[in-house]
Amino acid sequence: MAFETLGATPARVGARTHHITVAKGDGIGPEIMDACLKVLNASGAKLIWDEIEIGEKVYAAGISAGVRADAWDSLRRTKVFYKAPITTPQGGGVKSLNVTVRKTFGLFANVRPCFSLAPYVATKHPAMDVVIIRENEEDLYAGIEHRQTQDVYQCLKLITRPGTERIVRYGFEFARLNGRKKVTCFTKDNIMKVTDGLFHKVFDEIAAEYPDLESEHWIVDIGAAKLADKPEQFDVLVLPNLYGDILSDVAAEIAGSVGLAGSANIGANLAMFEAIHGSAPRRAGQDVANPSGLLMGGVMMLQHLGEAKAAERVRNAWLKTIEDGIHTYDVFKDGVSKLRVGTQAFADAIIARMGETPTTLATRGKGGAWPAIPVLKPRTPQVKTMLGADLFVDWRDGPAALGDKLSALPLGPFKLSMVTNRGVKVYPEGAPETLCVDHYRCRFLLEKDIKGSAALVAELMMRVAQAGFDVVKIEGLYAFDGEPGFSLGQGQ
Repeated sequence: MAFETLGATPARVGARTHHITVAKGDGIGPEIMDACLKVLNASGAKLIWDEIEIGEKVYAAGISAGVRADAWDSLRRTKVFYKAPITTPQGGGVKSLNVTVRKTFGLFANVRPCFSLAPYVATKHPAMDVVIIRENEEDLYAGIEHRQTQDVYQCLKLITRPGTERIVRYGFEFARLNGRKKVTCFTKDNIMKVTDGLFHKVFDEIAAEYPDLESEHWIVDIGAAKLADKPEQFDVLVLPNLYGDILSDVAAEIAGSVGLAGSANIGANLAMFEAIHGSAPRRAGQDVANPSGLLMGGVMMLQHLGEAKAAERVRNAWLKTIEDGIHTYDVFKDGVSKLRVGTQAFADAIIARMGETPTTLATRGKGGAWPAIPVLKPRTPQVKTMLGADLFVDWRDGPAALGDKLSALPLGPFKLSMVTNRGVKVYPEGAPETLCVDHYRCRFLLEKDIKGSAALVAELMMRVAQAGFDVVKIEGLYAFDGEPGFSLGQGQ
C-alpha cells in the first residue's frame, strides 16, 4: 500500500486536510486517475491519500473479491474511496468488486447526475438535467443464484421495506436540498406485484410527507421510453437497483456520453466516488481517454467532504474548458471543437482555467447538497400467519401426471391447490400450448382451521420427498396482518 501526499498549491480553499483512499484501477484507470488527482490538487482542497491495489492483479492472485484484506483497513480509516474503473473477469466465480464494496459498507444510495453540455457536446436533448438515485444493495444484485434442475437457473429478487424506505427518503431529501421540483419512481409492479409493488407503495407513502415536491410513478418500460425521448420532463428519478443501473447509463449516453458522467455511492460508514464507465482496456496507455467521468466523481467527493468552493472551482474550470472547445477524442466534433487533446493535456487545460467561470454552461449540473443518512423508524410487528407452502420439484413426465400423483398422497392438513411451470398454471386445467420445463411449483394450502407451522411444512416436504419426488426448493406462504404475502400463478 502506497501513501502519498498532495503538494501545496497557490490557492488553498479549505483549511481542513482530508484523508481519502485512492485506487487507480485497470485499463485507462491509472492515467485518468493521475489526471483527476492533479486537477483536484489544483482546486485548493487539502487531500492526503492511501493508494490501494484492486482489480485484475488481485483477481489474478486468487482473491475472488478483487480487493486485498489490507485495503479494507484503509477504507475503514478514511471513509472516502476515490476509485478508477477496474476490469472484472467474466465467469470463474469471481464477484463484482463494486458490488462487494457497496454491500460490505452499506453504500445504499447511488447518485448519478446526467446533464447535457449542449451545444459543445452533441445531444438530441439540450435541456436535459436529470439525477438518478438508485438503490444500491438489493434487488437482483443480491447475487443469490442457483441452478435447480437441468433446465432451470434462478436469481432471487430481494426488495426490503427498510432498504426501500431509506433510498426513497434519500431521494426526496436530495431533491428538496438541491432545489429540484419533482421526484419520479419507475417499477414493474403490474407484473412483480409483491416486490416492485412494495417499492411503489413505499414511494407513495413517503411522497405524501413532501407536499412541496411533485411526485409520480411510471411503469419502467414506458418510463424508460419517455426518459430516452423526452428526458427534460424528469428531474430526480428514484429506482430499484437493476432499473437504476441500466437507465443511468442510458441517461448519461443520451445526455452526451457515458464517459462524462460521475457516480457517488453513499452510506453511513463510507462514500465511494467513481466514473460510471468501465476500464476500456483497448484505450489503455494511449493518453486519449476522457477523464471527465472520474473528475465529476471527484467533484461530488469534494462536495461530500464539505469542500463546496473547491468543488465549484473544479466544475467551473471543467465547464469552461469544454466551452473553449478543448475536447478529447470521444466528444471532439469538427465545427464545434477547437482543439483535440489527450488525457493529461485536458487536465492541464482545466487547471489553467481554475478560477474562471463558464458562460453558457454555468447552471448545468448545479447542486451538490448531500442529505443526511435517513434514520429508519421502528415499525409495529405484524401478525404473521402461515397459509401453506410452495414446493418446487424436478419433474419430467408432464403436469397432469405430477398433479395427479401429488393429489393422491396422504399430506395431512395440506391440499394441492395448483401446479405452475415458469409461473403459469398447468394443473388443474392447464393449456396444452404451454411450454413446460423440468421445474414445477406445487402450491399446497392448509385447511382454514389449521394453524400452520414450520414443522408442518417440513413434514410436508418430507412426505413428498419420501414418495420419490425430487424437491429442489420450498417457500412458505404467509399472510401479514391478514394480507397474503405471495403472488398468484398466472392463469390462476
